[in-house]
Amino acid sequence: MIVMIELKEVTKDYPMGEVVYRALRGIDLRIDEREFIAITGPSGSGKSTLMHVIGALHRPTSGEALFDGENLGTLSREELARIRNEKIGFIFQRFFLLPRSTALQNVELPMAYAGEHPKERRAQAQACLDRVGLADHAHHNPTQLSGGESQRVAIARALVNSPRLILADEPTGNLDSRTSEEIVDVFISLHQEGRTVAIVTHEPEIAARAQREVVLRDGRIEEDRHGAA
Repeated sequence: MIVMIELKEVTKDYPMGEVVYRALRGIDLRIDEREFIAITGPSGSGKSTLMHVIGALHRPTSGEALFDGENLGTLSREELARIRNEKIGFIFQRFFLLPRSTALQNVELPMAYAGEHPKERRAQAQACLDRVGLADHAHHNPTQLSGGESQRVAIARALVNSPRLILADEPTGNLDSRTSEEIVDVFISLHQEGRTVAIVTHEPEIAARAQREVVLRDGRIEEDRHGAA
């Protein structure tokens, strides 16, 4: 297997006034290409912080975080932004859609930041909306979409630059159980197409559908187990 992500003794501290809070406490983790991994654990265990380090949003306080062999801790802000824009698609619990823009315009945004031609942006954004089953919703504003539809738009936006890694932080947290299952079906399909997928979740039934579950507690990996998926 080809290693995509490798963390070596990673810690992450956050100053809180006169106190320093250690969110990660010596994480060793390897994620291979084309894995589907769920990151679980109780509130405050470090799940989102781990996701942010993997996604080059936060630098580790100590240790090494490698993406495709590059040490993220040594890269400039511009280099980190390039990795995020070219290689990673982010999905969050809150959809972060622009309320006055259409679904199509929201999906186009990463390509606009990358300086792509408007015609190419529209074509790729429409293809991504088609991919998540929203071909007929391209010109709807977020206020006209359900929660599940809004999350599908967010997934389409994450896909528009053809990333190799999909990172989702509690992507079903605001959705009912049926809609959550539909969203996870989308992630499973993306994984089957060859993408690496990592989902932070507190829902055991969602974690059970991943190939592998990494359980955090108090900033440490408590368990790393492979499932039946």
